[in-house]
Amino acid sequence: MKISRVTAAVAAALAIVAITGCTAASDKSSTSTESQGFQCAEGETYVMNVMVSSHQYWVPVYQGFKQAAEAMGCETVFSGTPDYDISKQIASFEQDLVEKPAGVLLHPMQADPFIEPINAAIDDGIEVVTFAADSPESNRTSYVTSDNRAEAAFAAEEIVKVVGEKGEYAVLENPGQSNHDLRVTAFIEYMENKYPDMKLVGRQATNQDSTKAYQATASILQANPELDAMWIPEAGSAEGAAAAITEANADVLILHADITPTTLDLIKDGTIHLSVNPNQGIQGFMGFMTLFMAAHPDLIDPFNDYKESDYNPAQVPFVDNGFSVITKDNADSFDLEKYMEGRSTE
Repeated sequence: MKISRVTAAVAAALAIVAITGCTAASDKSSTSTESQGFQCAEGETYVMNVMVSSHQYWVPVYQGFKQAAEAMGCETVFSGTPDYDISKQIASFEQDLVEKPAGVLLHPMQADPFIEPINAAIDDGIEVVTFAADSPESNRTSYVTSDNRAEAAFAAEEIVKVVGEKGEYAVLENPGQSNHDLRVTAFIEYMENKYPDMKLVGRQATNQDSTKAYQATASILQANPELDAMWIPEAGSAEGAAAAITEANADVLILHADITPTTLDLIKDGTIHLSVNPNQGIQGFMGFMTLFMAAHPDLIDPFNDYKESDYNPAQVPFVDNGFSVITKDNADSFDLEKYMEGRSTE
């Protein structure tokens, strides 16, 4: 099952520019490279920067990023830090800037600490687009993500469909990461407004740590033996929650966002009910497209005041890359090893 919605105006604009393949008349010069239509200059490079760089989530995103880049003759670099540490990610981002790439597709671990680094990059002529998580108060040009409110609403409706309109639920969370925060707060708000007889009985921060999630879930179960369901904004904590629920032999519906090979197996065997997973390849592809446009604003001549206001005309505040619902029936389509067969791992 796939739920997708890309902003219509953005899709249309991209299609028109791609079809014409020519440079629009504009007084605004490129912020980083000499424009050659929808092609990169020799050596023109774009970076994708993340935290916890070994996480499987980034793999399809980077594949989509590379696919778009290769079609335009551009070079790409995968970067970031292996740690879940905001200081280390900012350091890795600033190190990327030393190499003077044309742009950086960034997953900011936290929003506010990245405001200054992003703004400094843009002031230095290096464009920045955020994806999956955002730094909305920064000057980033675009934000590409799935609709976290829609994901939360879908999860809430699925729980009610299975367990009914009266019961108990719990959430685990990862405070500080914008998309995870929204998935949790929107879910609770939706339940409170539409299904007031569904009671929130547990809410604990596990910060993507499966061990903490195991301990938190065991504690919630002990205090709430009638627990009906859990909503978890990421896959790492879902692994720990599933282990605790299995060990307790509890009948608790588990839904989470994102996917790992472990949670995919747990969906296949019925331990986890389903996952709501952003369309990662589209996220990377559209991330590159908006980043390229930001680095080549002379390709765009919009009907607005950008010349007088002196801002980059490639402003695309939000692109919805859509999400898929992973169940036992379609889980094989999300096997990462199969997806990577024949693809470059560089």
